[in-house]
Amino acid sequence: MRYSAWSCLVMFVAGCAMGAGDSASSAAPRASSPAPVSPPSVSSTNASRPASTSTTTPAARTPTLTRAPGFILSEADPFSTFGADVDTASYDIFRRSLLQGALPPSAQVRAEDFINYFTYDYPAPDLESETPFTISLAASAHIDPERNTKLLRVGIQGAKPSELPPVNLVFLVDVSGSMAAPNKLPLVRVVLQETLDELRGDDTVSIVSYASDTRVRLSSTQVRERANIEAVIRKLEAAGSTNGGAGMQLAYKEAESAFRSDGINHIVLCTDGDFNLGVTSDDALVELIKQKRRSGVTLTALGFGERNNDQMMERVSNAGNGIYSVLYNEDQAIAYAHQRLLSTMFHIAKDVKIQVELNPDRVYAYRLIGYEDRAIADEQFRNDRIDAGEVGAGHRVTALYELALAPEDLPKNVSAAARQSSSEIAAEVGAEDLALVKVRWKQPGAASVDHASELTAALHGDAIESDPEQLEPDARWAIGVARLAEVLRGSSFASRSELPRVRAMLESLAEGKVDREELVSLLPQVENLTAGRR
Repeated sequence: MRYSAWSCLVMFVAGCAMGAGDSASSAAPRASSPAPVSPPSVSSTNASRPASTSTTTPAARTPTLTRAPGFILSEADPFSTFGADVDTASYDIFRRSLLQGALPPSAQVRAEDFINYFTYDYPAPDLESETPFTISLAASAHIDPERNTKLLRVGIQGAKPSELPPVNLVFLVDVSGSMAAPNKLPLVRVVLQETLDELRGDDTVSIVSYASDTRVRLSSTQVRERANIEAVIRKLEAAGSTNGGAGMQLAYKEAESAFRSDGINHIVLCTDGDFNLGVTSDDALVELIKQKRRSGVTLTALGFGERNNDQMMERVSNAGNGIYSVLYNEDQAIAYAHQRLLSTMFHIAKDVKIQVELNPDRVYAYRLIGYEDRAIADEQFRNDRIDAGEVGAGHRVTALYELALAPEDLPKNVSAAARQSSSEIAAEVGAEDLALVKVRWKQPGAASVDHASELTAALHGDAIESDPEQLEPDARWAIGVARLAEVLRGSSFASRSELPRVRAMLESLAEGKVDREELVSLLPQVENLTAGRR
């Protein structure tokens, strides 16, 4: 049966239904598999679209324009494909930098991290659906009145389980001398301590430390023996050099010794990112983590301190099917332990890919904002052997596109650049639709050879708000945050002169939400620092 494995997960999740309450959203979802069979019906206020007839997977190609100097011509390449693997570390680094009185390095600003750091009120999946996602679409004119382009918001909401399966958690803690700072190892202790409050008595915790040597500080111990766990946490001290590679090997050995075939097996790497002994190359670390991931042990990377090896931390976390975050004070450490850590471990879907097909008859050119490092060749969307992003319980993914509906709508001094396509993909977007959004995923625990399932939603061509002020608040917030990120990155599509307008928009949308109010409080400093940047 197509959904037999997913049926087992339904006990944990609140299934999926499409919400259609947004005037700027005209979405008609359907669930389908690669096999040429009729998909099950999914209730919607919109008319159902015809099922796709495209079941072949053309030969793969590598995208040649992942960092586009301009827009992509829809006629040349109407498909935009990326993995739903989103971290939040770039926003964490931004916030930490401001507290230190500086802007973050532009190379460390990733728009997708900024957008996805915040929560959005997308319709949640319901109990009757066999799919773990909903798709929410919204579109409007650009918030910059001098631009004729449109903005498309794509929102993917994952199901949230009512209960987590058993947890086998290994903390891999860097206790080298560089971790002695107040905002490093002491914060690690806070994360470990606070995480215990989120676990159940029969969940297990292990602690492995590494410096000049590596050792198991705490072998797999049930959380009901909390006093013993806390005693080990208190004894963690920083000294010596950093043998990170050996530490990882020992952490995986510990995770495998307490492996829960019916649960979550996860390593949390806590470090400032300074690997200087043992396995030191990014490639070697990534290969090790990928190899161990196949056995069912995943990994999350937590960065501490003023500076982290951002590139390495992002790569190892992606390889481990985890989410890379940076913590810099006690409040952040507590919030992470209680609100984010466990949900990142429990995957409701694996190899999640998103493909947006633009209608060349309605969209002249487009650009995806961010996601440069998560691009997937268009032809690989239905290649179910391709590794892609994992989505955790209750997680959501938000992406933004800027659309030029006619050649004259392109921003000044921006030329359209077409990707070279070596093969044709059958068009599926409806003639009256602006875009078709497809989400493809596998059930948790599925093998690389297993078929994936698919959910689609279409945005009708006339479902564009002419007044951005009428767009739903969550969509406007995502747009404002994206504009901020592009300014900080030094994008040719944004100007620091827009910051006052962006600030005013975000201020109007932040009230009552702590994470949004925090960003708004930082914006005056952003404007001052940006004014001094050449």
